[in-house]
Amino acid sequence: MPFEYTDVLIVGSGIAALNLATKLSEHMNVRIITKSKIENSNSMLAQGGVAAAISPSDHWENHFQDTMSAGCYHNNKAAVKTLVELGPSCIRELMNDGMTFDCDSDGNLVLGLEGAHLQNRILHAGGDSTGKALMNYLFSKLDQKVIVNENEMILDLIIHDEKCVGVTSLNNHNEITSFYANHVVLATGGCGGLYSVTSNDITITGDGIAAAYRAGAEITDMEFIQFHPTMLFKDGKSHGLISEAVRGEGALLVNDKGKYIMEGVHDLKDLAPRDIVSRRIHKEYINGNLVFLDISMIKNFRIKFPTITGICEKAGISLQEGLLPVAPGAHFLMGGIKTNLYGESTINGLYAIGEAACTGVHGANRLASNSLLEGIVFASLLAKRLISAPKQRRRPFLFAKRQRSSSGTSSLPTANEIRNLMSRYAGIERDEKGLIYAKQWIESYLNKDMVNGVLLVNASRSAYTVINMLTTSWLILSSALEREESRGGHYRIDYPVSDSRWLKRYLSRTIKKDGIGFQELVKGAN
Repeated sequence: MPFEYTDVLIVGSGIAALNLATKLSEHMNVRIITKSKIENSNSMLAQGGVAAAISPSDHWENHFQDTMSAGCYHNNKAAVKTLVELGPSCIRELMNDGMTFDCDSDGNLVLGLEGAHLQNRILHAGGDSTGKALMNYLFSKLDQKVIVNENEMILDLIIHDEKCVGVTSLNNHNEITSFYANHVVLATGGCGGLYSVTSNDITITGDGIAAAYRAGAEITDMEFIQFHPTMLFKDGKSHGLISEAVRGEGALLVNDKGKYIMEGVHDLKDLAPRDIVSRRIHKEYINGNLVFLDISMIKNFRIKFPTITGICEKAGISLQEGLLPVAPGAHFLMGGIKTNLYGESTINGLYAIGEAACTGVHGANRLASNSLLEGIVFASLLAKRLISAPKQRRRPFLFAKRQRSSSGTSSLPTANEIRNLMSRYAGIERDEKGLIYAKQWIESYLNKDMVNGVLLVNASRSAYTVINMLTTSWLILSSALEREESRGGHYRIDYPVSDSRWLKRYLSRTIKKDGIGFQELVKGAN
């Protein structure tokens, strides 16, 4: 098995990964490995903007309160304060270095409004192409010293003397490579690919979280899945995301009976937190109604939202009628690999940033446009930590052969079977009966080799993807069963009413691998 060595190994290629790589490249050797092409990431697909209290009339304390409120007060307050307090300076640093955001004719930043924000603080670039603009900016900053290996799918972490020293990966030719490093950073995104309708890139199937779990890292808050309310939905499938910025411009949700469905549901109506809007649309579909986004009141829609216009045209949907068919889709994971504010996990030498990580900053429900900011801020903090860390000499690792198993993969379910299961039983609404059924179904396929990260003989990339999907699904289902309440992105129809008690008891759901079996740990916070 061939191997490579570097100072810092980053797994993933979204905004957190590239921001970290650009900041580290002048100080140490950096390698990026990514499952597909470097352009394949959720960050590239992000239509929404970056939230930051950058206006003179705004203040980070306002952003803090909006983030806490949207997160149902399950947030880590220190993480939220760090995000919103450092956010404006991080944005200004990008702008001073050449990143351009949309401005009016006088050169002033155009600040948009999105769900659960009480002030206009959303910066956009290229209208509804902010993620792509930020990623292209970071691509231009990548130093030639950063080595990029595409089409390398992470299999497992390599642990030596209780320290993470690298990862094993599988390329498109089913060749396994070991990548060793002093510091291993997982920036592999969330798990939207576990669901039938999702805004996520096709590569996002929980690989990094599953690998971290198998290595013994603590995984937390996996029950909190955010569903974006407005995926463009036609002929039973999703065609892309309709940014919340469209509702920020005045668009309204209406059913096929002509009723505006958010009236009387929430004070913020169509700009209510995403979990509330998603459940309302979901209820309409259960009742046999279709749901549309009425954009008839938005002038110059094509100019303001060129990306969405292209998505609609590709799907054969006319903008002239002013009604876009929408349905909720899996969008963002609030949980993930448990880390501190500097990306440090519970395993020495292993870090996580971006959506793969859980600092607790998003609580039970992410505030709109906080995700790109998260990737910018916490990657910057990790960069400072690694740059200031004592220099490490290259260690003479014992490159032991990985154990192989003869366990077959012929009995694995298909990826679509898993997606259908998760969408039905662990989607926008859940209950105990359905969660137990789904968990037992998943467990009927998992075996000890898959749990312990043993390399399977002749297993393909698609087989390993399914194993990661099974593992991450199990984490979500186990967490969702444990939380007997409804909060944010976790809605139990058998516990439908969240009362004020959870405002006084902030619970943290943590799962940690214990040997071959599974052990669930519930830890109280505050």
